[in-house]
Amino acid sequence: MHTLQNLQSIISNDLVSVTEIDIRVLSEMSSEKPVYVSIYLPTSGKENDHLNKLFVESRIKAIRKALPTSLLDQFEKTYSMIEEWLLEKPVSGEKGRIIFACFECSFLQVYRIAVETDNYLVVDTSPFILPLGRLRADFEDYGILLVDSREAKFFCIRSDIIKEHKHLSTDLMNKHKKGGWSQMRFNHLRKGAIKSFLSEVINNIHDTCDQFPTKGIVIAGPGEAKHQLIEMLPKEVKQKLLGVMDIPMNIASNELVAAGDEILHEDEMSTSKRRAEEFRREILRGGLAVHGLKSVKESLEQGKVNVLFILQGLSVPGWICKKCHNLQASAKIPTECKACSGHILVVNVLEKLFELAQKTGAEVEFVKPEELLDSTDIVAALLRY
Repeated sequence: MHTLQNLQSIISNDLVSVTEIDIRVLSEMSSEKPVYVSIYLPTSGKENDHLNKLFVESRIKAIRKALPTSLLDQFEKTYSMIEEWLLEKPVSGEKGRIIFACFECSFLQVYRIAVETDNYLVVDTSPFILPLGRLRADFEDYGILLVDSREAKFFCIRSDIIKEHKHLSTDLMNKHKKGGWSQMRFNHLRKGAIKSFLSEVINNIHDTCDQFPTKGIVIAGPGEAKHQLIEMLPKEVKQKLLGVMDIPMNIASNELVAAGDEILHEDEMSTSKRRAEEFRREILRGGLAVHGLKSVKESLEQGKVNVLFILQGLSVPGWICKKCHNLQASAKIPTECKACSGHILVVNVLEKLFELAQKTGAEVEFVKPEELLDSTDIVAALLRY
């Protein structure tokens, strides 16, 4: 990644994981005027080149018509900053591109990612980070330890970008030649050597996990060595275990990622189900849970939310008051705030709630409608206190 002299400008010349993009910093950027341009484009294949060109042309035309004259100049200057990056040829492995820009703020960020994204081109008072949040939820960082009795490889998977960080091996036969030993003696020594090698692997897991924080690890490989290693794991490492896979040591990288992603998806489904059940229990007992826009927004503003639940795939039109921050979901936009007569801004309600979650350190879970209590609710939350 190349960082320009202006610290606000970041241009990625190589693939970047979605978790590497600082969403917390983006959530804190805002203006009273719609001067931020946010773009998400799928970039794999010639068909996308053509579709992206049509999409961008259509959106730019619509934006130019919709923006007031006083803001057109700012938009054109911002657009000139990003135009060269819109249809630039993708690098190897690139499947998506994310761009955030604002001429007024001297702000430009261009990210090449290894996963596909839907098309968005948005002009707003802050960077449009909700699609990035969804990508981060779908592609969390995790580790894979591929191990047998002779060899261990530790991979970090970040947004389908695979990188090997550790490679250990041992030659058991050279260390323990049969000579005049009995078969029982040889087998005993060999088991001891394997245990010693696996202990070395565990020490390296500690170091690697500390250096590359992940959601958890998958342990994989042929034979029994992986199960022996799991039994030897200390409690704090065992708690990070996402699953176990029986696969060969020479598995292709793309197959390894696909198998690991399946384990991660199963873990995420289990976590989502557990959290949904916890939410229902807390609601039934009048405990640490709220639902509905007003209650969730108030809890977010007070920093009480531990987990924010947002319905999948929704864009909820609404408005927010610049003066009293009254947030309402409504397709009908009033001329002034109903509470204080202040000036209002048209917003995507879920985007504003997502920004609040990022600012207050709340986790975000994208859920299906049936996982919330009331089909009319668009958000719910588990509380810290």
